[in-house]
Amino acid sequence: MKTVFFDIDTQVDFLYPAGALYVPGAERLVPAIERLNRHAVEHGIPLVSSIDAHSENDPEFKQWPPHCIAGTAGQLKPAVTMAGKTAVIPNRPVEIALDGAQQILLEKQQFDLFTNPNIHQLLDRLAADHYVIYGVVTEFCVKCAAMGLLGTGKKVTLLSDAIQTLDPAASEAMVAEFTRQGGVLRSVQSYCQSDGFPAAE
Repeated sequence: MKTVFFDIDTQVDFLYPAGALYVPGAERLVPAIERLNRHAVEHGIPLVSSIDAHSENDPEFKQWPPHCIAGTAGQLKPAVTMAGKTAVIPNRPVEIALDGAQQILLEKQQFDLFTNPNIHQLLDRLAADHYVIYGVVTEFCVKCAAMGLLGTGKKVTLLSDAIQTLDPAASEAMVAEFTRQGGVLRSVQSYCQSDGFPAAE
């Protein structure tokens, strides 16, 4: 079974207290994200990292404070979450050229990574049977990724202790809907043990 990891929006502006749209507690995810991303690259598992890449006057900023503006420090992923050779897929129609990339940076300007017009081309190229999802924020971008990938008819696993929420009630509702639709909920440790990960350091 071919697995693809989806690392959702683990960017400085979301993960750290100094970030423009900090998700309280998200910094605690960083060691798990590092472990998962490193494992993917070391074991030939395709790794897709969605990243917000907003313009300075992005329409989303009518609802949320400005964040992850392209080219700023806050838009970057922490260095420890970067692994191997990368390829960037912009949020405009292109012919995808992965060129052996181990980590694929999928840009977006909205919650839903399926708004990137290249996502279906990418999924076709990756030809996965199973998707593993983690990142932020549970009830927004993680939800869109999880439900969208479930809609492909493939197996989807959500790592419950490698996601972070702004609203626990909304997060619980999202997880309940995800599992009701056939999604699988696992802890990082449980998943890692079943997939032959080395023990956490």
